[in-house]
Amino acid sequence: MSFSTFLKLVEIQTKIASVFPFLVGSLFVYYRYDTFNLLTTFIFFCSMLLFDLTTTAINNYMDYRKATTDTYRRERNIIGQKQIPEWLVITTILSLLVVATGLGLWLVALTDLIVLFIGMACFAIGILYTFGPIPLSRMPLGEAFSGGAMGFGIIFLVVYVNAYDQGIAQFIWEGQQISFYANIVLLFEIALISIPSMLTIANLMLANNICDLEEDIANHRFTLPYYLGKRWSLVLFNFLYVVSFLSIVAAVVLNILPPVMLLSLFIIYPVYSLVRKFNAKQVKSETFEVAVKNLVLVNGSSVALLIVSVLIF
Repeated sequence: MSFSTFLKLVEIQTKIASVFPFLVGSLFVYYRYDTFNLLTTFIFFCSMLLFDLTTTAINNYMDYRKATTDTYRRERNIIGQKQIPEWLVITTILSLLVVATGLGLWLVALTDLIVLFIGMACFAIGILYTFGPIPLSRMPLGEAFSGGAMGFGIIFLVVYVNAYDQGIAQFIWEGQQISFYANIVLLFEIALISIPSMLTIANLMLANNICDLEEDIANHRFTLPYYLGKRWSLVLFNFLYVVSFLSIVAAVVLNILPPVMLLSLFIIYPVYSLVRKFNAKQVKSETFEVAVKNLVLVNGSSVALLIVSVLIF
């Protein structure tokens, strides 16, 4: 397999969806806790990225295996297009998974067991998202699990591996006793600043499923738009952006984020303009990019303003 084919197999262009939460979490932990551990952050980033590549490769392989038409298998799937041997795809997936897992265990050794359990949960969601008799991506749960695991899971973990000794949560296993401690206020703060990432990632999945509705039904994938219908799916798509901006305002009002973050509200109009374009036409080749652009606008503005906050406040 050539390197360019590998990048297509793992859809490298989609990894921006995991990089943005990583950046938001890294900047937030420095702003809020005045701490940053380069080693643990770097290990986490490598493990996160490799596992993201793994899940995408699994997704493409399972789509190839479960395709109900030869046309889809040959023309719409990278494995069929490039005629990649299945053994090579499986070897690639296992290699990525082993390295990502090894880095994750190293991170646990440097921090504590909270990282292990949250990491295991994210790994399970990532694998079950595309693998198994009924993958999450073929059910009306894909948006919730992808947004939760990537939007909240990544931000929580990058905050925690830098500030695991700041009282956010603690899991202690001593002999026959197990104890767990969590600061609800600090967890709420992390959840609140994660909402824009969670919802824009969920909307990425939702937009994809809206555009692919007829094709998904033909391939026995009954996603959220199948149950909601296209009209209510579009209502949900619009509503999630509204909640994203409201969460930023709430975080500023509660003094979790600095007032400068309110400048992100200036992107409401371009986001609204793009949403109107998607509302008018749901064609993957023409308007799916709306969800991608809005993800970049919402999260990119948050990253930029968090950088300002770190440098000035």
